[in-house]
Amino acid sequence: MQGPAAELAHRLAREAEAVCRHYLSNGRREGRYWLVGDVDNNPGRSLYVRLRGADDAPGGAGKWTDAATGDHGDLLDLIAARKRLSTLRDTLDEARRFLRLPRPEASITGRREPPAPTGSPEAARRLFAMARPIADTIAQAYLRQRGITDLRDCGALRFHPRCWYRGDADDPRDRARDAWPALIAAVTDLDGAITGAHRTWLASSGDDKAPVSSPRRAMGHLLGNAVRFGRATDLLAAGEGIETMLSLRQIAPDLPMVAALSASHLAALRLPPTLRRLYIASDKDPAGDRAREALARRAEDLGIEVAPLEPAHDDFNDDLRRLGREALAAQVRSQLVAEDAACFCAR
Repeated sequence: MQGPAAELAHRLAREAEAVCRHYLSNGRREGRYWLVGDVDNNPGRSLYVRLRGADDAPGGAGKWTDAATGDHGDLLDLIAARKRLSTLRDTLDEARRFLRLPRPEASITGRREPPAPTGSPEAARRLFAMARPIADTIAQAYLRQRGITDLRDCGALRFHPRCWYRGDADDPRDRARDAWPALIAAVTDLDGAITGAHRTWLASSGDDKAPVSSPRRAMGHLLGNAVRFGRATDLLAAGEGIETMLSLRQIAPDLPMVAALSASHLAALRLPPTLRRLYIASDKDPAGDRAREALARRAEDLGIEVAPLEPAHDDFNDDLRRLGREALAAQVRSQLVAEDAACFCAR
């Protein structure tokens, strides 16, 4: 049975052109697509919405991509971004208003839909749906402070302005429920289905992480899955942290990469069946060494060539901030296979 979000997304997809004319009025139709500058309805051609096709397919009606930022989604995502809606409930209400549908009885009587189980994949999917693209947000400012400015093809990253946080039971300082801005990352399987989400709570200034005891947490089904940047076929770079892999993407933005989120999850990462070469970017600590060795053994057993990528300091974000982009680029180029360095690393 479809949930209300999926049902509304299908209804919107059947009226994709009408949705675009209403929310992206500065765009225009060209063939099967609606073209506009961005989700803020600026003129241009960077963002394109497919107007025809099976709406439940990856390239079906209502699916959109911003070629400049890598952001993508369905028409519910587009409405949320366009209207700056921060909750799924508000997004669904806006979609119903556009479609001229009555609010469900649960909303009329004040009763909410049953919450998703805490920490479940469904809770992760709802959280990611409520977040918006990170352009011009505190999340983008935070990454810029970490030396990460190139966010092409980073649709796995979003921003939530008020993401709930509760401290651990043994941490009295943080036990009160509170909300902070957060960088939200989608954890997906090899087919692209969201199985989890990673949250990085941020200070309101964007200068650092939020002043809480555990500013990074993941939820959902993580084992074997990862936060993905680009689509891997024959080549892939895999590492632990999101900021570690985003730092490498400053040097090789077109090389597909994944962040497994921890050493243990890196060791258990599922690999694409078409992979022929795997770069493993481990952190410089005993856990990182063990993860690299375990993943390398599995990859080699599958006939995949393995090459390590080793940071000079603790991790590649540490290298980026301490050494600078040019020095990091030279360091990474020296560790890549020559043909990959020539293809993916701009000089």
